[in-house]
Amino acid sequence: MLKKLYYMTLTILLAAGITGAILAVGMPGKDRLPSLSGATQWLNSQPISAADLHGKVVLIEFWTYTCINWRRTLPYVRAWGEKYKAQGLVVIGVHTPEFSFEKAVDNVRWAVKDMKIGFPVAMDNNYAVWNAFGNEYWPALYFVDTKGNIRHHQFGEGNYEQSEKVIQQLLAEAGVKDVSHELAPVDPAGAEVAADLSTVGSSENYLDYARTVDFASPGGAKADRRHLYAAPTRLRLNEWALSGNWTMGREANVLNEGNGRILYRFHARDVNLIMGPAAPGTSLRFRVLIDGKAPEAAHGIDVDSQGNGTVTEQRMYQLIRQPAPITDREFEIEFPDAGVGVFDFTFG
Repeated sequence: MLKKLYYMTLTILLAAGITGAILAVGMPGKDRLPSLSGATQWLNSQPISAADLHGKVVLIEFWTYTCINWRRTLPYVRAWGEKYKAQGLVVIGVHTPEFSFEKAVDNVRWAVKDMKIGFPVAMDNNYAVWNAFGNEYWPALYFVDTKGNIRHHQFGEGNYEQSEKVIQQLLAEAGVKDVSHELAPVDPAGAEVAADLSTVGSSENYLDYARTVDFASPGGAKADRRHLYAAPTRLRLNEWALSGNWTMGREANVLNEGNGRILYRFHARDVNLIMGPAAPGTSLRFRVLIDGKAPEAAHGIDVDSQGNGTVTEQRMYQLIRQPAPITDREFEIEFPDAGVGVFDFTFG
């Protein structure tokens, strides 16, 4: 929900001509780095305490590995960590899960490896660190000086140049000589490429019965029970539908029998879907269509030009990245085999 609210707010701000995301400035001595002791596990590091960080410039990043908004900030955070590590910057990622499967350490280990995250990661499965910070967003960046004061925080995507200048300023205040004023080179690729918000006309949509909107299958959602859904003959913009035997649960939809489909009328460059096999360790085939045809040049990184792909991990899959011009299109994904769980659509 918080991720969704941020995404919608940022889209509105940009549409209004406000080009930066929110950057709040804390005053030294008023906001202190809280305890990190609530972390349930650490990856890439032994446990780190707030006391261990005294005397260091620190960047704390809250993330959850399926979040597209966080994915688009990651190349910048990686670049800052690499560029300024020798000058004393410590980057710590706090992984606070949105979905229950994101609590699994093997899933987070996979994400850390796949996304080339080399800095320490605190797993925050109980939201203890999140609550200690009073955080409300994925992603959120907290910039801490050598005295343990939180000097700045950045909620959501954007303001990358300003954020890097904060790091440079804090390092200079710490007495680091010859801090570079050049910006770290960043060349995002795949899912990490910034959204084309000027063309986004579709908002994030969860697929569980409690939070989904604009569900158009006749008869509506049937909570927590098997049901044979059908798609309407026509979808209006931002409506979606199921076809086949699905169980719509509190967190996800699970396909009970083969040949299930999801249809979505959307307006955006990218279509992403968080999904995974309901039984971990299995692989499930799928095929994506756009306006009833193979996507060809509009395919995302997780499908080929004919729209074919395989669900292997519980994660976000980029299914469509279409070239201009961006218009209303109808997306369809079909699963020949049972057992997939689908969680959330995002657009970019």
